[in-house]
Amino acid sequence: MPIHIRAEASDYAPAVLVPGDPNRARYIAETFFDPGARCVNTERGELGFTGTFRGKPLSVQSVGMGCPSAAIYYSELAQLGVRRLIRVGTAGGLQPQLRMGDTVVGMSACPDDSMVFELTRGLRYAPTATFSLLERCVAHLRESGATVHVGPLVSAALFYDTPDGKMAAWRDLGALAVEMEAAVLYTLGAMHGFEALAVAVVSDIIDMDGSDHERISDEELRRGVDRMMSVACEVAVS
Repeated sequence: MPIHIRAEASDYAPAVLVPGDPNRARYIAETFFDPGARCVNTERGELGFTGTFRGKPLSVQSVGMGCPSAAIYYSELAQLGVRRLIRVGTAGGLQPQLRMGDTVVGMSACPDDSMVFELTRGLRYAPTATFSLLERCVAHLRESGATVHVGPLVSAALFYDTPDGKMAAWRDLGALAVEMEAAVLYTLGAMHGFEALAVAVVSDIIDMDGSDHERISDEELRRGVDRMMSVACEVAVS
């Protein structure tokens, strides 16, 4: 039994959705899983649930915020035998064509956080999604009517006090949006042999100096997350 997920391997399905927020984990289990999902982890308030989606086994586990926290949960889920992890969350849009409620799918994730370099012992590794998951996810999202953008994400170490000009530099390099966990997810997927994908709803539009942002309304966010979650569940069990 791992330290931070107090559960056995049999408590989790082979595929797990990994939001940051424990409340979102509960919402996913109660809203999208078939009736009867059970809580399998409450340690440190990071909730995990296992049930089924359209009759197929599926779990959800919250992982906290940032690469250091998420890495613990991704690693322990791998220890429990999980073979597919899909991050479902929110991101701040960097490119001018992005709008509130759009969905971004991370083909790759630029590590603006030293965690990846610690894991790779300094090698300049390029964290990349599992293509088969990405391909399926994009197709399902487009069929659902979502506005989808596919490309590189930035996994930041800081939420506040981002150095001046950094977001503009990432934008100029083609990064779609900034979030906080995808790079370590993709790196650990490669290291431990599990499939990995990060999908996010645009919840903020970031000013290029990083000092301010426009925030989505609660209702817009709910609609965007619900559409993303329906697709993520479908892809997770595919």
